[in-house]
This record gives sequence, C-alpha cells and structure tokens, in this order.
Amino acid sequence: MPKICYRSKRFSDDRMDKINKANAIIAEYAQQGYELTLRQLYYQFVSRDFIANNMREYKNLGDIINDARLAGLVDWEAIVDRTRNLQKLAHWDEPSDIISACANQYRIDKWADQPYRVECWIEKDALVGVIEGVCNELDIPFFSCRGYTSQSEMWSAAMRLKAHRKGEQTPLILHLGDHDPSGKDMTRDITDRLSEFSGGEIEVRRLALNMPQVTQYNPPPNPAKITDSRAEGYIAEFGDESWELDALEPAVITALIRDEVMAVRDAAKWAAQVADEDTQRTQLKKVSDQWETITENLE
Repeated sequence: MPKICYRSKRFSDDRMDKINKANAIIAEYAQQGYELTLRQLYYQFVSRDFIANNMREYKNLGDIINDARLAGLVDWEAIVDRTRNLQKLAHWDEPSDIISACANQYRIDKWADQPYRVECWIEKDALVGVIEGVCNELDIPFFSCRGYTSQSEMWSAAMRLKAHRKGEQTPLILHLGDHDPSGKDMTRDITDRLSEFSGGEIEVRRLALNMPQVTQYNPPPNPAKITDSRAEGYIAEFGDESWELDALEPAVITALIRDEVMAVRDAAKWAAQVADEDTQRTQLKKVSDQWETITENLE
C-alpha cells in the first residue's frame, strides 16, 4: 500500500481530521476487497454526516485528498480513476507460461444450456470496477452505457440478444443507473430500442437505483436536475430530490446483481458445466507442467 511523500505539507486540524476519516473509510473498503473513486469517498463522507452534500464540499474533499496523497498520508492505490486506463499487450517469458495462464483463464460457455442469457448494464464508467468482480464471478457480460447508449452499440446488442432468443434462451438485461430524471428514463430507452431493433420484446430489469432502495439505504439526496427535459414528470412522481447510484455501498450493488442472477440460473445445469470446465482446465495444466517433456519430443 504505497504512501509516498513528494511534497512536505502542513495541514489544519480540520483537514487532518478529514484525512484520517478518509483513511478509515479506505480501510473499510479495502477489507471488503473494493477500491474507491473520489465520488464514492465523497458520498461516504456525506452519508456519515462529515460534510454537506454540495459541489463546494466535493471539490474541497478532492483538494484535500490530492494534497494528502502528495504528502504521503493517503495510499496512492486507494483512490482510483476507472475511466482512464493504459492498454497494452501481454508478454510471456516462456511458452509454458502462456499455457499455464490459459489454463487459469480457460472457461466454457456455462450459460449455453441455461434458460436465460443475462447481461449487466450500468450507467457510469466510474462504477464498472464495482460490478466487474461479481459479473466475472457469475460469468455474465457487463457493459458501461455512459449515459444514453449509442445507436451503434444498441443495435449490436439487439442483434446479439436476438441470436440468443433464436437459440430458445430468454435475454435479460439488468440495468443500474442513477435515480434522477435521465437515469430513470434510460431504462425505458434501453427497453424500447432493444425491442425495436431485435423485432421482439427484450426484458430489461431496472435493478437499481429504485425508491425501495432509497428508502432502505437512505443515500444522500441531490436536487433534481430541473434543467433536464424530463424533470417535470420525474418531480411529479418522486419529488424534487434525486439520488446517485455511486452513493450505494459496493457490497449492496454486488448483492443485488448476485441475487438476481442466482434466481434465474439453473443450479443443476450450472454445476454440470463447472465440472466439465474443471476437467478440461486440469488437462491444460498438465500440458503446462510437462512442457519440457513435450518440447523434447517435438525436437
């Protein structure tokens, strides 16, 4: 956990208190296996009544965390930016290494004989890191919509889901987004365009953020965006407050996804596919372990 001092800084008692609180929250998340974005850290501060919920406090917290990292008081790896990542090719020292890696990564399509084909779509890039672990665990595709999904991506998705339907499987999209005028409307938009492009109804379940979850978990509210063209209808139904998905604990989001997927997955068929996958993975591992003997025979 790298805390590296690049600049010596003196902090006021108030700023030092916020740094200590931030480190405590970071430790809580790390214990659960999660990293934090600055936005998630901010919502933890708001929900614990450490700061008010406004843009000034958000920017102030960002400045404090930035200075604290430079001063070596906050772990550089604890606050992540999930929207900017370096892409590169993988490299290997020996051929046996790639075979070993393939063995570890080898998976068959365990959803091939399931009654449903499930995908998880989330409104924001910044939250992909929250759902990635549980989606990989459940072997379901996941996707960042980045707001309203582009026409090209929506058409491609519809063709993919149409193919599943022809294979006598029921496509199911689990959608997660903010509870605000546009965030709520995005679920409707996904449903309408997928159904139009695929030539039949596609089930889209809005998994979060919904009013029962707002009531249960009490995330900090924001004013509804009155400049949004959909604000009038939203305010008439829900009032003048809105809530961001980021304010939910990651463990809550992952539990919602896991419970929904497990409810539609055929456990017996899944177990049989897992057994087949394990057998085939073991065969690959044996090839990796005996690579020297195999190459000798080839020579």
